[in-house]
Amino acid sequence: MNRNLAITCIVATLAIVAIACGSKKETSTTAEATPAAAEPKEWKEMDDFHMIMAEAFHPFKDSANLAPAKAKAAEMAIAAETWANAPLPEKVNNNEVKEKLQHLKTETTSFVTTAKSTDDKAVGEALTKLHDLFHELQEAWYGGGEHHH
Repeated sequence: MNRNLAITCIVATLAIVAIACGSKKETSTTAEATPAAAEPKEWKEMDDFHMIMAEAFHPFKDSANLAPAKAKAAEMAIAAETWANAPLPEKVNNNEVKEKLQHLKTETTSFVTTAKSTDDKAVGEALTKLHDLFHELQEAWYGGGEHHH
């Protein structure tokens, strides 16, 4: 009989735990929850620029191959201009980010000319500066000091 009582207690406890942990639906619509829900999880213009930057920078970083960077210079400048002219998501809508985007736009425009140079050292240095500036902007979005590729 003690065994039956123990089993009954265990079953009852499990039933109570199951009910207590059952599906609860969030019905909160407070103003505090709304901004986070409304904040976009992606920054399309940053992601578009990132794809071009990755295609240009990684061959240089990995094997000193500047051909992709030279070929993508104009495309990178257009993407930087599009990014700089796009509305900013709220969490990065500040003067620091705006200034960095304008600087990126200016530097990628200059890179179009630099990329035509036969001075590979100058091209590599300019590309590295663009990459570093891009990562400053990316950090403003992601934060936390992670290196996202």
